Amino acid sequence: MTVLDEILARKRDEVTMLHRPAVRDLLKQRALDAPPTRDFTAAIRPDDGTLGLIAEIKRRSPSKGDLAPDLDPAANAKAYGTGGASALSVLTDQLFFGGSVADLEAAREACDIPVLRKDFTIDEVQIYEARAIGADAVLLICAALPDDALLADLHGLATALGLAVLVETHNESELERAVGIGASIIGVNARNLATFDEDLGLSERLRSMIPAEAVAVAESAIRSTEDAARMAASGFDTVLVGEALVRSEDPAILAASITALHVTR
Repeated sequence: MTVLDEILARKRDEVTMLHRPAVRDLLKQRALDAPPTRDFTAAIRPDDGTLGLIAEIKRRSPSKGDLAPDLDPAANAKAYGTGGASALSVLTDQLFFGGSVADLEAAREACDIPVLRKDFTIDEVQIYEARAIGADAVLLICAALPDDALLADLHGLATALGLAVLVETHNESELERAVGIGASIIGVNARNLATFDEDLGLSERLRSMIPAEAVAVAESAIRSTEDAARMAASGFDTVLVGEALVRSEDPAILAASITALHVTR
């Protein structure tokens, strides 16, 4: 069993709890009553041609263990915003990443940039939950959603609720699936979710498959300004950076150095 398999097994248990009628109905009502979202899609493709930055709040990961267990999500969000980050990504999975809904709520309240809920979404009730807790965007991972109809349905529901959707891919076939459902934001994750090996070369090779009208996001293995520059030179509109930022002594300066880069188009 891979780490992804373990995560999804636990996530199915969480979904079962969310489907309790009282919980599900409350989440749906709160989602429908929620105020308008911040424009995530526009934010992560800056008009001036600079590289967008989705700055991540992450306490730990299955592959690296603890990264920043004492992280203050509000403080990090403010620092990222000071550094010019386009948006935030907040891990809300507790068991494997040490995150929580409270982390997302605190981060969003501390700044005015849009927030992606980073989790393993496999059911529509999680889409309602994301909208209810204040997320502006959600992540759909193709590797976690092998059924094309489910992927399309979750994408459609999120869009209908006003959420932006980052569709994450790891290979050619997954990228074709993302294009097939009309995804307007397509990510390429350089990390293999089965082995956790990383390869920025994969991101470079797959970039050409992302339609020009979609926002192209490079995810994982970006540990320095030089790595970010490599992705910008490959034509990615935005990079998602987590580990390097949460481990940085001055995340605002690191964010500023990344957002000063220009994209080659």
